[in-house]
Amino acid sequence: MSLPVLSFDQVIDRLLSMKQAYFQNYLAAYSSWLGGIITDPALWMLPFDDHMVHRGDGVFEVFKCTGWNIYALARHLERMKESMAASFLKSPVDNERLVEIVRDTVLAGNNGDCLVRLFVSRGPGSFSANPYETVGSQLYVIVTSHQPPDPEKYEKGVTLATTSVPVKNDYFATMKNCNYLPNVLMKKEAVDLGADYPVSLDERGFLAEGATENVGIVSNKGEFLIPRFSHILRGITVSRAMELARALTDSQLISTAEADITREQAHDAAEILIFGTSVDILPVVEYDGRKIGDGRPGPVFRRLRELMVEDEKNPEMLTAVRKLRD
Repeated sequence: MSLPVLSFDQVIDRLLSMKQAYFQNYLAAYSSWLGGIITDPALWMLPFDDHMVHRGDGVFEVFKCTGWNIYALARHLERMKESMAASFLKSPVDNERLVEIVRDTVLAGNNGDCLVRLFVSRGPGSFSANPYETVGSQLYVIVTSHQPPDPEKYEKGVTLATTSVPVKNDYFATMKNCNYLPNVLMKKEAVDLGADYPVSLDERGFLAEGATENVGIVSNKGEFLIPRFSHILRGITVSRAMELARALTDSQLISTAEADITREQAHDAAEILIFGTSVDILPVVEYDGRKIGDGRPGPVFRRLRELMVEDEKNPEMLTAVRKLRD
């Protein structure tokens, strides 16, 4: 036999020696499978036979913590509850315990400005597609440092390209599950095209969503339009932005609505905006090689981003991480 058969100690030694540079951004992780929090990222492991690994059978959420406060946690957990229901998944803990685990894991990461990734998997048990062959659902909480886009992206804008990758059908598009191969291929195509972000079209030819972001437009009439949530994931950031945009009605906007948006409408829009947890709001200055507006971030983007930044200090939208300790 040419390959070594590793002992338990050899495996642990090998893992502990793998202190790669990117590990510096990995702060802490909770695993219900292991029964606690891990702060050494070399030991962050999942069972090979967890159905989330080999079938994408799980759901997830990503939320932001700023100054030891998690933004829009309740909304993220409500959406996760809906995704679990659509996937016939049950969380291994109740909601109150889940929030405690999230707080404790963030505290263990010792960084009040971070991103939290929350996964509920079908669990390990077999390599089949049968969900009844697992030992039960598992919970994983991953805390990493938050690395927002370069400030230049907000000052000068980003580029957007239409992807040829087919969208998920409505049933799967509207739940946040772990089967993200289409999203990965969308992002790959955008990078290969030299664009910052991709956007897909639905089967009717209307604007859908990005790889991990929502997209919206501001028409030349002053309409703030978002693709219909019946065909895409209902983003937490874009949903909140639509609520905040009401403050701009009668000043910069005449209406805010879900709509069927053609590619041509987007090409001719006054502004195109990208929304996501890690980026907040980004202005698109070029779409499919065409200049949007005057080729610079527009006034609705600037004002709406101000409102979003202010909203991240809104007590009604925050969950304090330090509450359990203090």
